[in-house]
Amino acid sequence: MGVVQLFRGSYWFIVRPDAIAALSNETLRRVLKWYYSVFIDDYPAKFHIAKAVPLPKDAKLVDDIETLWGIHNELTKYFTSLWNEVKKSGIKFDEFKKMYGTADTSLLDLDIEIAMRILRMCRFCEWRCGVDRTYTNRGVCKLSTTSYVHSWFLHIGEEAPLVPSGTIFYGSCNFRCVFCQNWDISQENPYGGVEVDPRSLYVIQRELRINGARNINHVGGEPTPNLYNILASLKHLDVNVPQLWNSNFYMSEEAMKLLNHVIDIWLPDFKYGNNECALRLSKVPRYIDVITRNLRTAIGWGDMIIRHLVLPNHIECCSKPILKWIATNIQRDRVIVNIMDQYRPEYKAREYSDISRRPSPHELEEVYRYADSLGILWRDVS
Repeated sequence: MGVVQLFRGSYWFIVRPDAIAALSNETLRRVLKWYYSVFIDDYPAKFHIAKAVPLPKDAKLVDDIETLWGIHNELTKYFTSLWNEVKKSGIKFDEFKKMYGTADTSLLDLDIEIAMRILRMCRFCEWRCGVDRTYTNRGVCKLSTTSYVHSWFLHIGEEAPLVPSGTIFYGSCNFRCVFCQNWDISQENPYGGVEVDPRSLYVIQRELRINGARNINHVGGEPTPNLYNILASLKHLDVNVPQLWNSNFYMSEEAMKLLNHVIDIWLPDFKYGNNECALRLSKVPRYIDVITRNLRTAIGWGDMIIRHLVLPNHIECCSKPILKWIATNIQRDRVIVNIMDQYRPEYKAREYSDISRRPSPHELEEVYRYADSLGILWRDVS
């Protein structure tokens, strides 16, 4: 991507000079190597690689779901080999398209078909509602087959390596966070946005990239209930742009298998250090079990920045256990952690005495010191 395109669309670089500095920051470029290589158009985004992996000639997308998953597992081996070849040989995006092109029926087509099957007995997230969303919106996310986009724009408030971020805010969520800052689109009025299908979603992404987005940032609300439309939109997307998954990370194992082929950088929100706080404040069960499982999977399938929003009175029960888990389970040079200090009591938070105020400077400093003691990379990313 040329300098003109990187700076196109706004004067964001005046407001966020740290985003310019991030281009030459050696630590960020090392830890987020794949992401950087894609957004400057060196390497092809993973969805382009998935498009190049052909379905076997004897395979049919009308086969039963178990057969499709078997084909999926085999093609994942081919995808991984091709992805590794890109990284090893430094195959440029244009070069890759000339060498491999797009298969008539590809791994991405298979991912889309499996996602549509899952939609009929929904288990995109770990609520595993099992409802047929082609007929009803009675699952936890309250969505049927339609996705609602409430806004899309070049976001300059994200982490420095991501700015400007081509952010797409989807309505609805599978969490019920009592302190949600986007409560209006996630819980109160998820249907208030623009109805989008895969083609209109593709147009949004293309427009954002052409106007200078370093990435396409799928967020909300929560993007997970919209996975089928997101995957289908990538079939039409012809520009090269990293796909970013900005999520509460409560995806099912099935959803993770589909996401692995298309997401270049993960932006998980690691909220709680235990299941009890998650159940009380976000109304979700088995939080730690699901989130840590998905984090372990995701780190092998792309770059990662983990967000942790510091909550008042939750230093010992949440912040420290989260940082300890990251330091123990993910290599220091594989992840950046954004320790976020901007919590404010929104939505229903004042009904809960422990989170009815902002975190104090003392609490924040305690978390920062603990992160330093663990050797976690957390500074200079926000």
